[in-house]
Amino acid sequence: MEKRRDLNQFMKNPLFNGEYIVPFVFVLLSFIAWKLSGISFFFVFNQVITRFIRDGIMVLALIIPITAGMGLNFAITVGAMATQGALILVINHHIDGYEGILLTILLSIFFSIIFGYLIGKALNKVKGKEMITTIIIGFLANSIYQLIFLVGFGTFIPVRNEEIILSRGIGVRNMVDLEAYRNTIDKLWLLKIGEIEIPLFMIFFVLLFGGAIYYILNTRFGQRLKAIGDSDEKARIIGIDVKGIRVKAMILSTIIAALGQLVFLQNIGMINVYTGHLKADIFSSAALLAGGASIRKAKIKHAFLGIFLFHTLFIVSPQAGQNLFNNAALGEYFRSFVAYGTIAFALIMNMKNRD
Repeated sequence: MEKRRDLNQFMKNPLFNGEYIVPFVFVLLSFIAWKLSGISFFFVFNQVITRFIRDGIMVLALIIPITAGMGLNFAITVGAMATQGALILVINHHIDGYEGILLTILLSIFFSIIFGYLIGKALNKVKGKEMITTIIIGFLANSIYQLIFLVGFGTFIPVRNEEIILSRGIGVRNMVDLEAYRNTIDKLWLLKIGEIEIPLFMIFFVLLFGGAIYYILNTRFGQRLKAIGDSDEKARIIGIDVKGIRVKAMILSTIIAALGQLVFLQNIGMINVYTGHLKADIFSSAALLAGGASIRKAKIKHAFLGIFLFHTLFIVSPQAGQNLFNNAALGEYFRSFVAYGTIAFALIMNMKNRD
């Protein structure tokens, strides 16, 4: 009994918490995979910086719902769809450049407020089951989205830009070029050091979002979020409008995800209309958890660290699979394994630490 008690105390050491053990596992796997891949450090670094810019804001969108005790918000794909829908509407009306970007931002925020409000209302009716509910909401929203852009354009939505419409005259093409918006802000303050390119403005932009979320979490609203996350019953007793705060948390999360998707798309320079938003929730959740977050606690540092760790492994694993097994497909499969495995591993660690 004493040995068992000693073992339990040893396992409760902070070093064995998910906040430490998950990042450590990723550092180890990333280093091994990088060595096996033979890819240069500069290439990996450039790619990770690019992923940090593309995905950083989307990962940050998960922090506020977690703080409010709602777990991982897999419905951030709704925010991504809001941006894609807004961008297609803007392109349909031939609005280019900075004017088009500004109008897309306004429309995506407008849509996100509506969608976030509806999601928050729905989650208030399923307390304790928020994560599975957001997964289902994401599937439902995707079905509606597909219907609108496959059937709606050319029927009840008038077509003003024939270039984005299928030859039959109904439905948007699978791929829509964003040449008018591509790298609109990416090249600002571009610093080149040898083989490394560092887009300082975009890095600052992502860090600014991190700072904004940090500020929000330290306001009175943020303190209420934390109180609800600790115990919604106690929060209700001291007079906090638990349902209202939870709805506001989902609205903020959806807006941040929408803006994150806009940064992603203007960096890519192309919209994959029907699949571009898929797995944004999985990859963002995996990156956050890889940084040491849990479904009950997430900080800005977890998001930024997780992006670097998760995407480093994501980048080098295909070539590592090719070199190790002479089969690149194994590396591609490993990418999916890493994404889902991260979530599973972190959830297991989270449950262990709760016991």
